[in-house]
Amino acid sequence: MGVDWYDMIARRNGGYGSSAVYSTVGKSAEEIFEERLINMMPNFKSILDAGCGHGEFTLNMSKYANRIIGFDNSKELLAIAQTTLRISEIDNVEFVLATTKEELPFDDEQFDLIYDRRGPTSIINHGRILAAGGTIFGIHINVDKVREQLIANGYKEIEIEEYNEAISYFPNEVEFAKFLSAIPGNPDYTSADLKSELEVKISEHNIDGRLGIKEHKYIWKATRP
Repeated sequence: MGVDWYDMIARRNGGYGSSAVYSTVGKSAEEIFEERLINMMPNFKSILDAGCGHGEFTLNMSKYANRIIGFDNSKELLAIAQTTLRISEIDNVEFVLATTKEELPFDDEQFDLIYDRRGPTSIINHGRILAAGGTIFGIHINVDKVREQLIANGYKEIEIEEYNEAISYFPNEVEFAKFLSAIPGNPDYTSADLKSELEVKISEHNIDGRLGIKEHKYIWKATRP
C-alpha cells in the first residue's frame, strides 16, 4: 500500500477516517490508548505524532501537550491538516511532510515522546530522534513486527497488551461499507462494482445475528535506553 491510497482517501473522505455510524460494546483499545496518551502527555516537552494523517487526532491532543509535531507522507492529508491548523487558534502544533522510508528531518534526541496511532511501525527504526529515557507508545493490529523492531533497535521496558473484547455494531450494510472503505489498503466497498465482495464481507461479520466487527488490537510501549 503506497502513498497514493492515502492521497485518494484525502480526496474521497476529506481526511483519514470514516463517517460511518456504529456503536461499540465494551471498552475499546482505541479509548484506552487515548486515555493513557492524554495522561502521559503533560510529562513530556516535545512530542512527535508518527503518521498524523489529516491531523485531527494531533490537534485534539494538543490541548494536553506542551508541543506536538506531526508528520505524514501524504501531501493531500497534510494539506487538510495545515488548513485546519490555520483556521484554529492552536499554536503548539506543527505539521511536516516526511516518510520513515528516508531519514527523518528531525534532530537527534529531539523528542521525549513519540506516539504511533496506527501509523508506520518503521518509526521504531528511527530511535536517534528519541531522547535517552524517552518513551515510544503505539497501537496497531499486528504486533509481531513491532516486537521484532523494538528488540532489534535495543528498546527497553517493552510492554505489549492485547485487546480483543470490544465489538463495533453497524445499523445497516451502508454504514458497514463506509467503515470498511476507510481501512488502510481496502477498496471502496460503497461502490456498486464491489457489491459481491461486500456481500462476502457481510457474511463473514455476522455476530449473533448482528453485523459487527470484533476488535483485535495491541497497545505497546517501550523506552529508549
